[in-house]
Amino acid sequence: MRQLFAVIRTRGPAWQDGRPLESQADWAGHASFMNALAKEGVVILGGPLDGSPDVLLVVRAATADEARARLADDPWTRRDLLRISRIAPWTLRLGSLERERS
Repeated sequence: MRQLFAVIRTRGPAWQDGRPLESQADWAGHASFMNALAKEGVVILGGPLDGSPDVLLVVRAATADEARARLADDPWTRRDLLRISRIAPWTLRLGSLERERS
């Protein structure tokens, strides 16, 4: 059974400070990979945490190890631009991940 995990990724040593996300090495590969995980329903929400070197992802997986394994194929993981600093099971208690219908 799949559950939700909060995943914090932080910039690795290959990250070039002063350059925006879109100017980092292999931005297109990273964006394509992450968009595919979102389309597959693995990554539910994600984005950088302003004012920090961190990114927050909400991931759906059977285990933390599965979540880690899925992110291991990200070009930015392989290039050491992003590293996982923390994965924790997350229980949604307020709000919904379902899209609102208009």
